[in-house]
Amino acid sequence: MSTERLRQLRREYEAGGLEALRPGERGGPRRLCERELARLTRAFESGLAPTAAQRTMKGVSLSTVRRAHRTWRASRAAKPAPEASRGSALSRTMTLPGIEMLPTDLSAEAHPTDASVLDQHRTGPLVQHAGAWLMIAMLARFGVHDVFQQVAAGRTDLDAARVALDASIATFAVDEPTLEGVRRLATPTAPLLLQTPVVPSPDALRALMDDLSVDLGAFAAHFKMLRRYLDDDRQLTTREPGVYYVDNHLRPYTGKHVIRKGWRMQDKRVRPGVSDYYVHDADGRPLFRIDVPSHDSLSRWLMPVVDHLRAVVGDEDRVLLAFDRSGAYPETLAALREAGCEFVTYERSPFPRLPASAFTSEVTFGDGGKAETLRYVEAARTNLKKGHGRVRRISVLDEGRQINILASSELPAERLIAIMRGRWCQENGFKHGNERWGINHLDSRKVVPVDPDAVMPNPARRRLDIARRAASVREGDGRNKLVRFPKDDPRHAQAVSVIANAIAEEQEIDALRPSVPKYARVADTELAGKLMKHDGRRKLLLDTVRIACANAESDLAQMLATAMTKPREAKKLLSNIFRAPAKVRVGATVISVDLVPAATRSELDAIEPFLADLSALDLRLPGDPRRRRLRFKSQRR
Repeated sequence: MSTERLRQLRREYEAGGLEALRPGERGGPRRLCERELARLTRAFESGLAPTAAQRTMKGVSLSTVRRAHRTWRASRAAKPAPEASRGSALSRTMTLPGIEMLPTDLSAEAHPTDASVLDQHRTGPLVQHAGAWLMIAMLARFGVHDVFQQVAAGRTDLDAARVALDASIATFAVDEPTLEGVRRLATPTAPLLLQTPVVPSPDALRALMDDLSVDLGAFAAHFKMLRRYLDDDRQLTTREPGVYYVDNHLRPYTGKHVIRKGWRMQDKRVRPGVSDYYVHDADGRPLFRIDVPSHDSLSRWLMPVVDHLRAVVGDEDRVLLAFDRSGAYPETLAALREAGCEFVTYERSPFPRLPASAFTSEVTFGDGGKAETLRYVEAARTNLKKGHGRVRRISVLDEGRQINILASSELPAERLIAIMRGRWCQENGFKHGNERWGINHLDSRKVVPVDPDAVMPNPARRRLDIARRAASVREGDGRNKLVRFPKDDPRHAQAVSVIANAIAEEQEIDALRPSVPKYARVADTELAGKLMKHDGRRKLLLDTVRIACANAESDLAQMLATAMTKPREAKKLLSNIFRAPAKVRVGATVISVDLVPAATRSELDAIEPFLADLSALDLRLPGDPRRRRLRFKSQRR
């Protein structure tokens, strides 16, 4: 169609509406005669789609048949339903404009208490973002909705909590990392997507999440979900202990408030923010996190992590922690062993170097052309010293570099090496969690003052230490110049002056340092009344949802990858499926969702068996009072 013809059609529509665009006799698509209209009507009523009905007609284009089909559907929707008798109610077919209703033996009128937006809402031909139902239904299967209902009891309306949770899940599923992204769901079909007459705004979502997080509600939801994750893992585990990776991840802050600084490895410098300690399972799936605004070391938080795990799994289950060398201190390792917790970590330098001939054993990882063979030797048990006893030491030769592994576990050396190699799945989880699920977002800008009695590194002492090091550097530079130039050189006298000034400054600082402690109460520093920390309750609640979404995504990606030619792209294809619109057909016991994802032909070939497997999981929407089963399939274009 030319631009001029499009302009003419627009003018005709502005003048006479849709009726003005009906085909005429001058070169455009012809009108259908009464006989042809009657024939098409009978075809449509028999259930034929426009494409199939067009094959029964001669000399009628597909576009003309589709226009007739739209007119027929509109007239059928506008026609009032006849009064149904009591006997015909069981065989009645529900019809709503734009949404095809399957034949059912129940109706919203016959069961008013079971009526829902799914039965009543009028929407367009496609439900936008209907692919998010996959994530909502999967999280309902995980028990997230049950946990939120328990937390919401006594805090807020239960149905409002369900809507808020569904809206948050759908927002995250369509690649919006914060609650502000719920605006993207505000389409004409959003009430059907969320099964609610009114779609919540970002402000309403934030307010309701605040209501749910008060009185330890956020902590209750977070650790109730941890119990569910670990209970599922225990059903799948063998005699081996449960493996848990522990590491911290600094969440940077760039706002206007004064926040404590911590070391961020990615930036190789300190930055304001919060250190989040995450625990992942052996497959790299996040289980829970603990936010530490004071940036305490890993060795400080290993025992609290063990206490949290023990509170869920009990004392009879074996627990094995895997962490990096920042927690490999003798006191910490001895405390873990005495608590009955197995561990594996890297040994801190210095340690004895072994000749290459000492590595007599081999272990191979991978297969085919990507196989990697490492040589190792398990030497005598090493002494932690200071009365802390001995632990296993495994020395590994990796590309000519010796790496020592310390362990308190009876697992074979090959298995312990594999566990430490798998620690990178946690680092990859941090990267994916930030880029896909927005774990670094604040979610709440509210700040509260830090406890004035809290002890922190004294900033005044830090400034003295920095000044002392700078004075020592100046003294050293001056002495270097002093030996390079003779006494009659002006630069020699200049160096003497620099040295004298540096020594005087060093003596002054050394005199002040004993009176300035390394640590002090916040109230005793210049940051009293200024140092803030973020109220992390709302973020903890939303991170509970994010963690559940990440775990559901991992399960779905494993199902999808088996049929893909490029299985590494499974999560990216899943993202497209979550954003896909769908044609929805609602029946008495089944809700059929015909997704229209953006995918290539090979990806569509993989999506079809994936959706068939997904339909077999007996998924259901938590907002559907009739608990109808979801049946997914894809439409090919």
